Amino acid sequence: MAAHLVKRCTCLLREAARQAPAMAPVGRLRLARVAHKTLTSSATSPISHFPGSLVELVEKEQAFTPYIENQVDHLIKKATRPEELLELLGGSHHLENNHAALVLIRLSHLLSEKPEDKALLIQDARFQQLLCMLSSQITSVWHGTLSRLLRSLYALGLPRTSKELQSVEQEVRWRMRKLKYKHLAFLADSCATLSQEQHSQELLTELLMHLERRWTEIEDGRTLVTVMMKVGHLSEPLMNRLEDKHVLNRAQDITVPHLCSILLAFARLNFHPDQEDQFFSLVHEKLGSELPGLEPALQVDLVWALCVLQQAREAELQAVLHPEFHIQFLGSQSQKDQNTFQKLLHVHATALLEYPEYSGPLLPASAVAPWPSALDRKVTPLQKELQETLKGLLGSADRGSFEVATQYGWVLDAEVLLDSDGQFLPVRDFVAPHLAQPTGSQPPPAGAKRLAFLRWEFPNFNSRSKDLLGRFVLARRHILAAGFLIVDVPFYEWLELKSEWQKGAYLKDKMRKAVAEELAK
Repeated sequence: MAAHLVKRCTCLLREAARQAPAMAPVGRLRLARVAHKTLTSSATSPISHFPGSLVELVEKEQAFTPYIENQVDHLIKKATRPEELLELLGGSHHLENNHAALVLIRLSHLLSEKPEDKALLIQDARFQQLLCMLSSQITSVWHGTLSRLLRSLYALGLPRTSKELQSVEQEVRWRMRKLKYKHLAFLADSCATLSQEQHSQELLTELLMHLERRWTEIEDGRTLVTVMMKVGHLSEPLMNRLEDKHVLNRAQDITVPHLCSILLAFARLNFHPDQEDQFFSLVHEKLGSELPGLEPALQVDLVWALCVLQQAREAELQAVLHPEFHIQFLGSQSQKDQNTFQKLLHVHATALLEYPEYSGPLLPASAVAPWPSALDRKVTPLQKELQETLKGLLGSADRGSFEVATQYGWVLDAEVLLDSDGQFLPVRDFVAPHLAQPTGSQPPPAGAKRLAFLRWEFPNFNSRSKDLLGRFVLARRHILAAGFLIVDVPFYEWLELKSEWQKGAYLKDKMRKAVAEELAK
């Protein structure tokens, strides 16, 4: 323990000696400039209106290093193959300070899309040498690099018995009180999303405790919104404190860009603040006169967010559904414009399905046909298995439809029509007003029920919870409002089914429950 303390003190003295006092004012000025920019860019940038990631917030610090980069730093940054990084361990290169940590972070980045190569890397003798070097340098790794390092070790899949991994986790515990708030949030997100081992969950508990205690340290809007979005759901007390932090307590001083970022974050998470009426009164008051002057795509994002949170007003719906406004997105080949128009379809569906007194305008019928990209996505294993199992249950191709594009901007995984006795009907023979391109001519028989099958993949959920993100909550609401009974197929339930018989029985049981719940109303 004493040796560890001496080592840490030596590191801190060495780091302090490197930093020239004359540089401090410049550093503060540049950091202040960045803080101001991040507060506004997330709300006004034409590229993306959502808050940046915690990775972005932490990586921005790398521009402010207390030493001049040498050749090794340059080689690490420019490496495009793992072999280039492992070669640095031999020859004339001298790795010191952060170098071992930076090499591991870069390796994690290069292998992020090549999971099959991670096992080979861990067995490489040079990788083991790199880990040993890391252990000897761990006390001289800077705070920002340390937080990225732990995330990288989790991502590389080091075994829980790894002494080097345990050493990094312990170093995080030693420094926890000195780490910046955004580093704590970044580490909490890493523990929650990249590792399910008991030791990382114990560390997560400690990190959340510090986040709850130190929430007043948040100074800029972007950090606030990003922390809400990434780790707020892990702790209800933390989320409530963050909600009180440049929303309700500082209502008069809050800027429109800041409010936009918060609203978009709430919609993404489907988060409803405790003081909901007070919060949305503030939103409508601030946006009332400002909305028409905002960038068009941001206007759509904001009204869409209000639709997700069930707080849109008729005037706001009318503003973005007006022909003179939406014409700029209609038929555009730009991917960004197509994404914006997809949200306009959802706003259109909200007005149509959830606002019975809405008097218009709405999108033209010609505009509600699905974009080609909506049906052109790569088939996932869950999607393929669901279709194959359901086709086996139906027995005949005319008893169900798959990949059903609706006029509401959502695509159903499958649709079936049951008669009053629970028997499958030829679904395409009957009138279907929900379709983007209607088919069939007969009205469904009395007592018939339409069932929509919706699969929910891992990314559809809020981090590691079983709560759907706001976009998919909106989808469920619209499909229910369109007259469907919903058969939810979440990935975590489907993964438990091992045989074809189990999968078929699961879908039959889900259909029976959906019908029984409707009859019980």
